[in-house]
Amino acid sequence: MHVTPEQRALRGRLGAAVLHSRYDSRYLTQAARRKFLERFINEVDPYRRLPEAERLRRAEQARQAHFLRLAMASAKARASRSKRRQWKADTA
Repeated sequence: MHVTPEQRALRGRLGAAVLHSRYDSRYLTQAARRKFLERFINEVDPYRRLPEAERLRRAEQARQAHFLRLAMASAKARASRSKRRQWKADTA
């Protein structure tokens, strides 16, 4: 039986809703969040020479910098799209 992309998406959404109704979302994403933080810990203290508290403080700052870079790139892309749309409207 052929399943359309829309049906597949709906099945996926249903499965996610059931999963999240049975378990706490923080529990489900705990391993991923831990691994994501580990990336920044490795960035700021790859040889584990800093005290734990300082390592975590710096890792949190590196994580914030990462998200700020993403926000800046997103804003730049939105501005660029807006300029292109305006240019197309002005030339049409």
